[in-house]
Order: sequence, then C-alpha cells, then structure tokens
Amino acid sequence: MTMLRGAAAAVARRCGLRAGSGGGKVAARRCCSAARRREWVPPVGRDSGIMAYNSRSRTKEPLVLAKDRVATWYSCGPTVYDHAHLGHACSYVRFDIIRRIMTKFFGIEVIMVMGITDIDDKIIKRANEMNMSPVALARIYEEDFKQDMAALKVLPPTAYMRVTENIPQIISFIETVIANGQAYATSQGNVYFDVKSWGKRYGVLTTISPDTPDEAVNTDKRHGKDFALWKAAKPQELSWTSPWGKGRPGWHIECSTISSAVFGKQLDIHTGGIDLAFPHHENEIAQCEVYHQCEQWGNYFLHSGHLHVKGSQEKMSKSLKNYVTVKDFLKKFSSDQFRMYCLRSRYSSAVEFSDESMDDAKNLLQAISSFIKDANAYIKGQLICDPVREDILWERLASTKVTVKASFADDFDTSRAVAAIMDLIHHGNRQLKAVTKDTGSPRSSVVYGSIISYIEGFFNALGMSFEERQFLYDV
Repeated sequence: MTMLRGAAAAVARRCGLRAGSGGGKVAARRCCSAARRREWVPPVGRDSGIMAYNSRSRTKEPLVLAKDRVATWYSCGPTVYDHAHLGHACSYVRFDIIRRIMTKFFGIEVIMVMGITDIDDKIIKRANEMNMSPVALARIYEEDFKQDMAALKVLPPTAYMRVTENIPQIISFIETVIANGQAYATSQGNVYFDVKSWGKRYGVLTTISPDTPDEAVNTDKRHGKDFALWKAAKPQELSWTSPWGKGRPGWHIECSTISSAVFGKQLDIHTGGIDLAFPHHENEIAQCEVYHQCEQWGNYFLHSGHLHVKGSQEKMSKSLKNYVTVKDFLKKFSSDQFRMYCLRSRYSSAVEFSDESMDDAKNLLQAISSFIKDANAYIKGQLICDPVREDILWERLASTKVTVKASFADDFDTSRAVAAIMDLIHHGNRQLKAVTKDTGSPRSSVVYGSIISYIEGFFNALGMSFEERQFLYDV
C-alpha cells in the first residue's frame, strides 16, 4: 500500500484547479477556505483498497486509514428504554457485515466504540410509567439489547461506553465549546450550541444553512436551530451537578464526548442509520470540530438505509407502532436467514421487509445447503456422476474469488458478491448430475472440496454457519 499525500491535489481537482501547478497547494487551501470547510478533504494515510460511499463528500471515495490496516470506528448505539426492533437490527447487522468484510477480506483491525444512551427523555418517561429508576430501567434494556445482538451474531464492539459513566467528561467538553465561542449558557441553566456563530461550516451532511429563517420558538434559545448541550433538570428528575446548575446532557454531545475520549480528534469511520445523519451526526461534527479546533472530524460517515414494512413508505419505528421486535422475529426466522436478507441488498439502500422477502432468503440458504450436501456426497462416492470438467470449475472458482473481492471493494457490495457465489453453485450443480451406472472414472474430489471450502469460508466470515442446518426449515 502506498502513502497518500495528495490531499491538496484532490481538493484542487474538486475546485477545478491544476494540481500540478506550483500554486496548487496554495490554491487548494484558498478553495477550502472559500468553501468554509463544507468541502471534504481526503485524509492522509494508507489506502485500504476499498471504495466507500462517504456521506460527507456525497460520493464514493478511497477509504484511507490514518494507521495502516487499523480502522477507528464509532457507532451510535441504542437508547435503552425498550426492546430493539427489526429496524435497529437491520442497521447493526449490515454494519457488522461491513466490519467482518474489512477484517476477514482486507486484513483490517477494527477498533470500534459504541455509545449507550442510558439517560434520555424516553428513558425517564418509561421509568416513571413502570415506577422504577431510570438507571435500573436502562440497565435492563441495555442487557436486553446485547442479548438481541448476540442472537443475531453481531460482534460486540471493542468497548461499550455509557453516557452516565462519562458525565464529568461531557461537562468538560461543553466548557471547552463555550470557551471557544460556539455555545452559551442561559439563565434557566441550559447550554446551547450557537449554530449561527458556526456559519457556513454547519451543513456538512445536509443542505440546511444556519442563515435560513428560524421558526418561532418559545424557549430560551437565541435561535431556533441552536441545540442543547446541557438540559436543566426538571423537578424529581435524575440530574448531575454542573457549572450551570443541576441537569443532564443533551443527546448530540454524548457521542461527541465519548468518541473524542477514546479516539481524540482522529476518527476514521462513523456509522449509523440514515435518520441519524441530521441532526445528530451533523451536530456531532460541529461540536467536535469546535472542541478539537480541527479542520475535519470524522473522515467517513457511512449510513444504512431504512427498513420499511411491505406496502408502506414509512420506516419501521416505535413511534409509528409498526415494528417487530427482534425477539418476536427470531421466533419465526433464524439469524442466518435475516443475515442473508441483509446481504441481498446494499447496506445504504432502503429495504422492504415481508414474509416473501424472508422466504427468498430462506430459499437461497436451501440452495446453498443442498449443493454442499450433494458435493460432499460426490466426494465420498455416495453420488455417482459422469466425468467432471475440472478445468471449467477451477476457472469458475478463481473468477468467483476475484469478483467477490472486487464487489466488497466497491462500497461493500454484498448483493453482487452473493450473486457470484450463487453462480459458482450453479456451475457446480450442472456437473453433479447423478447417473445410475458407475463408469469407473476417477472422481474430481479436490475441485469440489475447494469449492465447498471457499463457500463455507465466505459465509462463515460474514457471520453465518452451515454446520447447523435447522435454519433451513420453517419453525
């Protein structure tokens, strides 16, 4: 891998400047300054060999890591006040697949941190309804979430970080943002980020401008777009002591603080559902770039598409009451079936959930299992076939490996990779035609053994297993 030193040249190209000219670097800096930093700047580091769609630049970019073969990754975690549903699961499984691809197919060590929001308006409301403390409620549903992720074979992050265990760090973070001139405290004990003061640097992931007229607001904010860093405590509400009085953190500041506490100002990848792009991730970027006084925080933002219920354009969500919990789903389908369902589409695309789509995933798994069973029987001499054209199968296996690696390098295109596997199985099946009479010709066991090994290795690497076959049948 080669070191990328062309950040200025890349910016110059984006701005229509000649990168090779003597003033290319200066011109690129001027262009960045004129754009007030809404322009994404390619990071300096090591090319991973992957092209990824970056929400910051709104296009596919080479995934460049600050440290060779090591990716720092922050994942927005759950707000733990209820059971996780299939919409949550779809996002976490898709990013688990990406993490496994990076690790198993590109040799990248992933250091992932996930924030757990364990204090929030919804948690407080639900705790009051259940007559229990918010902390106790959050611990119950945090454990419930982790059990659901384990049942779906989602790898745990390197570290889970709870908001309530990082309150001093959050307060310190807010104090720095205030000191840097981009936040203000009010007489009511709230602290807000001053979006207008950030100017055109606000709007990295969205076209929203701080200069657009505000809607009328009946709060102590200066401007309607300002967002809370610290919320003054209400009576009988869980709170912490701060320089602005008793209160608790705003939502967006939590992830900024936790990520910065672990990774500092250098973060390779930030992920979450597309609904988090604005305002959550937009506000995280603003807070972190003020805190770190850096030009670009979070080099790559990857967003997963919504999961829709069949016949609806609305995403699956608790607020719309159109959700299926992970636990209820797993009573009817298996984790491998759901993972195959996720593999059949790009992670960034919206997907429709229905029994029919799950049946399609089950049928694919059945076809794969049947091939492995027949190929194993052939190797053992239990399935008699005509002589096999080994040269064709070796060529198909080699080309499949190339296609799979190229698909994964193209923004983690799992649908294309799975299609290549199914095509390999098709070619393998074509030569496994049973005959009644054994002609005594030697079996081509090695090529079929190699194909089985590759297919099982492919799915094992992505978090699936063909060792336990019960998932192939209806429950």
